Amino acid sequence: MAARIPAAQAGRIAAPVSEINVTPLVDVMLVLLIVFMVAAPLMAQGVKVDLPTAKAKPLSEDKPPVAISLKRDGSVYVDKTQVSGTQLVGTLTRETSGDHERRVEIRGDKGLPYGNVLQAMGEINEAGFTKIALVSEPVGAQ
Repeated sequence: MAARIPAAQAGRIAAPVSEINVTPLVDVMLVLLIVFMVAAPLMAQGVKVDLPTAKAKPLSEDKPPVAISLKRDGSVYVDKTQVSGTQLVGTLTRETSGDHERRVEIRGDKGLPYGNVLQAMGEINEAGFTKIALVSEPVGAQ
């Protein structure tokens, strides 16, 4: 039985391959894709954020929102009226005429402990107000 010997084996030099081998490129890209898919959720946690500033556009509604201001010294204001912590919900209900669909904006001082802001939010929510927003200064407005 006779076999034919290819030209490269018969003493001739084969021409160089002019095509790019994409298999290693695809392998590397798939490994990078997997690494980024695993690492992306981890990067979202534990990142230090500066809460007092935001690039969000202001919301617009028909009725003006009621502003709750919490100062660093512990004083609480409903719009521009100073109230005690126990009078917050009653004053807020009077200001909104019992309209629980009205938006309430909480303006917490930057140096105020976060727990105080959450406590005020909890009291307002327990009173039946569901549209509660945290207000921040726009970036560059300081």
